Amino acid sequence: MSSLTFARNGNFLGLLAANTILGAAMPMLIILGGLAGLMLAPSTALATLPASLQTLAGLFAAAPFSLLMGRRGRRAGFALGVAAAMAGALLGGWAMISGSFILLCIAHLFLGAALACFQFFRFAAAEVVSPEWQPVAISLMLTSGLVAAFGGPQVFIMAKDALAPVPLAGAYGAIAVISLIGLLPLAFVRMAKPIAPAKQSFGKRLASLSVLRRGPVRKAVAIGAVSQGIMVFLMIPTPLAMVGCGFSEATSGDVIRWHVVAMFAPSFFTGFLIKRYGTQRIAIGGLVLLILSALVALSGLSGVHFYASLILLGLGWNFGFIGATNMLANVVSEAEKPVVQGANDTVIALASTICAFAAGAIVAGYGWTVLAVVALIILVIALGAVLMPARQAV
Repeated sequence: MSSLTFARNGNFLGLLAANTILGAAMPMLIILGGLAGLMLAPSTALATLPASLQTLAGLFAAAPFSLLMGRRGRRAGFALGVAAAMAGALLGGWAMISGSFILLCIAHLFLGAALACFQFFRFAAAEVVSPEWQPVAISLMLTSGLVAAFGGPQVFIMAKDALAPVPLAGAYGAIAVISLIGLLPLAFVRMAKPIAPAKQSFGKRLASLSVLRRGPVRKAVAIGAVSQGIMVFLMIPTPLAMVGCGFSEATSGDVIRWHVVAMFAPSFFTGFLIKRYGTQRIAIGGLVLLILSALVALSGLSGVHFYASLILLGLGWNFGFIGATNMLANVVSEAEKPVVQGANDTVIALASTICAFAAGAIVAGYGWTVLAVVALIILVIALGAVLMPARQAV
């Protein structure tokens, strides 16, 4: 496939358009999860419960969505994800109108499941291009996060008071509209139908997870999980740590903004770097950048230290996550993809959930410096494990 053919690949462009539109909901939900919870929760202690349930929903939804796509195709899976997003958005809007905290929690369960579904766009992108263009396709698919980082908050500002005097209901309504619009490009995407798998007992399905014992598969899953987990581990408590060090909320917000830019802007060229230097080198380079991020965080508490650490954190996540995704795409067969990709994203979601809860507890109890030490230890162990020769399946 030539570069011109790749640029004209309608299936890839359709997936990219859909992912870019649907991705705008993610930053909106980061904002809504806390604000809506604070407004409706019976106590402040429960204010973050909707956001937590959203994360947990992703943990349990990843594997079922992957298996569904393996049986019915990517388009059917994404359509169901869009339906979950619309249902969650409408329930969220009604929760704000009726003042129901329970309904809000249910809404964020649906929304969390939808976000887990949309993570599979990166795998779908690799399937509509030739093998040599897979890393570029995966990398460019993640550039949608950069658009979402700037577009999502702007949509939130424009829509949050659309259903005044009910606060935030308009923002949930905007997510429903965004989801419906994001479904349109998928109508023009043509992907190969999955091979109908033979009926298997639960025991045989469980046994199929043995593919995760293969060294290259374990390595790809580990790099992806560590990259995502450490990114969450250091990112989430950053505003809290900065405010505790005397910085303003505006400054901490600006640090997070540049961190998000560093996460997604390199996606324009990460795939080309993988083509030139190899997947494993870039993925391991991501872990090295994450180690540098932890070292910078450990070395001081000035504004420069926070900016540099979070920018390195974003770059490291980008190289590690994209590299791991491409590694996984290269070492599994078509028949193995539904199980392996579902298990991979479940492990990543589990790592994110554990790190999110642990980060808050560590920062609150021991401080930012201890958090950086813990991150550094995890990363050094992970890098050592990844550099060991991978063993093939027995």
